[in-house]
Amino acid sequence: MAITKKRKEAQTKVDRNKLYSLKEASSLVKEVNCTKFDSSVDLHIRLGVDPKKADQAVRGTVTLPHGTGKTKSVLVLCNPDKENDAKAAGADYVGLDEFIQKIEGGWTDVDVIIATPSVMPKIGKLGKILGPRNLMPNPKTGTVTNDVAAAVNEVKGGKIAFKVDKAGIVHASIGRVSFGVEKISENGQELINAIIRLKPSTAKGTYLKGLSMASTMSPGILIDTKSVTI
Repeated sequence: MAITKKRKEAQTKVDRNKLYSLKEASSLVKEVNCTKFDSSVDLHIRLGVDPKKADQAVRGTVTLPHGTGKTKSVLVLCNPDKENDAKAAGADYVGLDEFIQKIEGGWTDVDVIIATPSVMPKIGKLGKILGPRNLMPNPKTGTVTNDVAAAVNEVKGGKIAFKVDKAGIVHASIGRVSFGVEKISENGQELINAIIRLKPSTAKGTYLKGLSMASTMSPGILIDTKSVTI
């Protein structure tokens, strides 16, 4: 694919040999954005862990102080006694058997799925479909709960889930390029803080091995890990 004029111009603004502070990167990512739409700002965090080991598979949730800038669609899978609570909290879809059938047919047009513990036996068979899409409800991420109203409110309020991939990297959206520098920086620091708190006791050596920030289709901006350590 040919590199556009805007992309070439953006690349000249990023010093590949420099490690920027988180705030500097949050400012620069706005300058080098080369899309006409409100691009996502993503943080990529390389960790010194072995994801193949269960006790080093870092995963968790964090509520970003300024949200993600995106309204997430939420499906709540529950029995009738919880449906009103879910709807009142703003869930986009609520039900059980009909949505299980839709998912089995290939429908996964939601951002987050929340379920009550009582229906998990029915949902277990959907693991092969939902797992690869990071949609499978999980108690560790707060998406398996009896308090469906609180879970929906958290997701709508900026709560995101994250987990380390097979390469030892956490990828997460922390806002949009339309956000102010402070909001991008504060959201990024909140995510990093959450990941640092989850450092496995068995992880040896350097934990935060590398950080970079980028918006959709923009060049990556390397961040000095020393500027974010809590």
